[in-house]
Amino acid sequence: QVQLVESGGDLVQPGGSLRLSCAASGFTFSSSAMTWFRQAPGKERELVARISASGTVTSYADSVKGRFTISRDNRKNTVDLQMDSLKPDDTAVYYCHPLATKYWGQGTQVTVSS
Repeated sequence: QVQLVESGGDLVQPGGSLRLSCAASGFTFSSSAMTWFRQAPGKERELVARISASGTVTSYADSVKGRFTISRDNRKNTVDLQMDSLKPDDTAVYYCHPLATKYWGQGTQVTVSS
C-alpha cells in the first residue's frame, strides 16, 4: 500500500532553517509529481511547493518563494523541502502528497518561535 513518511520537523527560532524529508513507497514515485502542503491551526491546508516527476520543474506559494526549495531523489523515492529564513507564520504541520491522489502522510510539525 501507499506509504508517505514525513520527518525533520522541529522547533526552530525565527530566521532558522529546517530540512523536511518524505519517504514514499507503494506507487510509481518516479512518475508522480509531488507536493508539500501545510496546515496551520484553524486554517485550511495550503500548497507550499510542487515538483514535477522528473524534478526539472518546481513551483512555490508566494509566501515561501525565495526561502523554500523542493527537491527529489527518484533513486531513493524521497522528496525534500529545504526551508530557510523561517518565520512564525511558517508554523504548521507539513505533509507530502503525490499530486492528484488521495494519499497523505501523517505530517511533521514545524514550529517557528523564539
